[in-house]
Amino acid sequence: MKILKITGFIVLILAIVVIAILGFRLLNGPEDAWICQNGQWVKRGNPSAPRPTAACGQATDGITSTSTWQAEIEVFTPQSGQIIKSPLTVAGQVRGNWFFEASFPIKLADSQGLEVAASYAQSIGNWMTEDFVPYSGELKFQVDATTTGQLILKNDNLSGLPQYDKEIMIPVLISPAPAFTVKAFFSNANLDPEFSCNRAFPVTRSTAKTEAVARAALEQLLSGPSELEKKLGFITSINAGVKIQKLTIENGTAKVDFDEAMEKGIGGSCRVSAIRAQITETLKQFPTVNNVIISVNGRTEDILQP
Repeated sequence: MKILKITGFIVLILAIVVIAILGFRLLNGPEDAWICQNGQWVKRGNPSAPRPTAACGQATDGITSTSTWQAEIEVFTPQSGQIIKSPLTVAGQVRGNWFFEASFPIKLADSQGLEVAASYAQSIGNWMTEDFVPYSGELKFQVDATTTGQLILKNDNLSGLPQYDKEIMIPVLISPAPAFTVKAFFSNANLDPEFSCNRAFPVTRSTAKTEAVARAALEQLLSGPSELEKKLGFITSINAGVKIQKLTIENGTAKVDFDEAMEKGIGGSCRVSAIRAQITETLKQFPTVNNVIISVNGRTEDILQP
């Protein structure tokens, strides 16, 4: 009789546990599944099935189309289906538990799932809360043609365990930014066999549309010749890693100030002449520039000495 009572008690406990587990799953949904949240498909855990192709909110085979857990993230911009161009601002609000050290990853993928750009969204204000926190991030990218894609926002899952991954995908139309061409001037031993030091020759570069066209041309110059351009004999005399600190154009004179990397280890009158020629010719391609003044950390008199 005593054994029967113990057996019955164990059966009762097991039944309670089973009911509790089933109840939890009914209330919270499967651990590894795609769920519909805020009008978008969100990945919970590590589902084996691909993201549903049906619109969020419509019934799909074997996958629930309604979210049973509270929405944790909102994306204000871009909107679903929006045409986006670089640079793209991503903004909205999210529960604080998506952040780690005030940020969480964002990326842009094309229609094949290949990464186009990746960065981080930063919290605006205190992120150590369970409340909603505003966030903002920027993605810079370059595509050759318009294509469909996905903006992907993920929680910063410090545990690394897939069951704690959270992900939201926003379908977008990725469009190339309007581009224009500028010229960067380099030395070229093939075009100047005697290497007269003060001659520079142009290469054409494509860059994103900007009002600061002179600065964009200088940035192309500082990036150095491409591998193909090197094979064609183009070389640079400018140190790698040089930064533009300030550029102004006024009354036909361009004044450009570089950081100290410009003159680090520079020696020889020929190299100094080549540097000046490359910078001057790159800026004088623009009709508003007749003269160029080069400085390093504000100094003009004692820089780029042989």
